Amino acid sequence: VLTGSKNALKGVGFFVGAALLEWVGFRPALLIQAAVLGVILLSGMLLPAEMGKIGKKVAFKQLFSKSKEINVLSAARFFLFGSRDVWFVVALPVFLYEVLGWQFMQVGTYMAIWVIGYGIVQFLAPQLLRKDSTGKVVPKAKTILFWTSMLTAIPALIALVLMSGLRGDIAVTGGLIVFGVVFAFNSAVHSYLVLAYTEDKDVSLNVGFYYMANSGGRLLGTITSGLFYQWFGLVGCLWVSSLFVLAAALITTQLPDPKASSTVGV
Repeated sequence: VLTGSKNALKGVGFFVGAALLEWVGFRPALLIQAAVLGVILLSGMLLPAEMGKIGKKVAFKQLFSKSKEINVLSAARFFLFGSRDVWFVVALPVFLYEVLGWQFMQVGTYMAIWVIGYGIVQFLAPQLLRKDSTGKVVPKAKTILFWTSMLTAIPALIALVLMSGLRGDIAVTGGLIVFGVVFAFNSAVHSYLVLAYTEDKDVSLNVGFYYMANSGGRLLGTITSGLFYQWFGLVGCLWVSSLFVLAAALITTQLPDPKASSTVGV
């Protein structure tokens, strides 16, 4: 619920960014952003000094999980989020603006709808996934393998449609909405499994390591999004996305089911 709400709120940023580009231009938009960030920085300096401090220091080597399941899930997460950002961060907005001729507001609106819709599906995922006899959603290893395998085909199909010369606008805008729905289910099941595989005493370190892998995947996706769009266009980015998801699917085959004693439920 929290993650879904966060992503829905992030979508508003695309509306605001597009509106600023449309109404005031690039440089003034950056100045406005810097001013807002300055206010946030000053507000942070007013917070209590002890807030966020931990009782003991953690050595760097302790950041890496000792759990095989967490390591495998983190590796899958790395490629999963790389598969999204390799087309979403740079390639998609440039394609919509340069190739399809959309205006800033149209591009920002589409991307905002995508992110907000993604957050809503994440929020609803627990109600839509299969429940056990107690009414809890308790995904197993095969659950994430199913959703990841399904996701693998979507960017590849969009790329094939674009290569065939058919309606690129419909293929991209419609196909990537389907990608977002399936991706949201993947993310929701991942968020369950990382807790199901974690002992209570290791929650903060394991979840931190897991989201570090998440950020690493996003960094890789962002860098490759610009590079592959320059070299191969959106089609190339979509093929790389499909390969990244395939890598995530192959990695998840090494996951066992969570222990039956786990009390975590979606």
